Amino acid sequence: MRKIIHIDMDAFFASIEQRDNPELRGKPVAVGHGSGRGVVAAASYEARKFGVRSAMPSVVASRKCPELIFVPHRFDVYREVSATVMNIFREYTPLVEPLSIDEAFLDVTTNLKGMLTATEIAYQIKDRIRETTGLTASAGISVNKFLAKIASDYRKPDGLFIIKPSQVLPFVETLPVEKFFGVGPRTAEKMHELGLFCGKDLQQADLQILIRNFGKMGNFFYQVACGIDNRPVQPHRERKSVGIESTFSQNLNNQQDMFEALTELEEGLWKRIVRHGRFGRTITLKVKFSDFEQITRSQSFMHPITERNCIQGVVAELLQMANPTKAVRLLGITISNFEDEETSGPVQLTIDFD
Repeated sequence: MRKIIHIDMDAFFASIEQRDNPELRGKPVAVGHGSGRGVVAAASYEARKFGVRSAMPSVVASRKCPELIFVPHRFDVYREVSATVMNIFREYTPLVEPLSIDEAFLDVTTNLKGMLTATEIAYQIKDRIRETTGLTASAGISVNKFLAKIASDYRKPDGLFIIKPSQVLPFVETLPVEKFFGVGPRTAEKMHELGLFCGKDLQQADLQILIRNFGKMGNFFYQVACGIDNRPVQPHRERKSVGIESTFSQNLNNQQDMFEALTELEEGLWKRIVRHGRFGRTITLKVKFSDFEQITRSQSFMHPITERNCIQGVVAELLQMANPTKAVRLLGITISNFEDEETSGPVQLTIDFD
């Protein structure tokens, strides 16, 4: 029985800006540019109440919240704070797996402090983060990574939620499929068509039907719905790329539909890039056709790509280069060839159990 903690900083970029500028505290803040082609990279909780979210065009965010205050990015500051937080984690366990600039998994089955419970460790880490950085974090605690990550989102901000071993199956049974890792809007729609709405439906589903409809993720959905997730916390994993892809319930037969699908993927990719905290120089488009033939097209640049609209332009060019003449069942976008940490600087972007 493992003890896994997932720690997620609360509105990380926006909270740092509010911490460093008292005039912003208690006000709706968006990190990014308010220009016509700008994009929100992060939003404070005050802004989220109006429906402002990351990856949203700035003009849309301003319509939703006319009093929204835009502040530019300071990625050098965010990285410095992130390093401080990660070092706090490593005071308790060497098994720390950063997922992005502001969140990580910790395996505290055994820990460096000799503390008895994961709950005690999580509370102490939250206190250390507050004392050291002036920021708050939320924690989720359970027996595996899947459940710990879900738990950390339950009582944000500044929350702590525990899913004990005896609570795992009852908890997952009522969990909407939309909360499962890897289930986006299209996958959720397909699940609903199959009569799958919650964890209990996945538990009772035919595994072969899940695999036939969702590939290898079908097996993953089935396993985690049964409370099984044996993925270890990997402390030395270095992420080489950030990507997103979607398999469509119906094949796409024209480029206009493909462009629309790619626009949705670009939004999800941009969120992941910003949370990763580093920017890449190479964009790759993946196209899988209805006959399962697969092609990729890539373009590299001298400097990191730090604007979402640049991604949009490049992806559109790559689709033209691919010139798909057959029906398409899957599209994916990946960014890689990350900037070196040494040369990267600030950039402007338009449960208590034993």
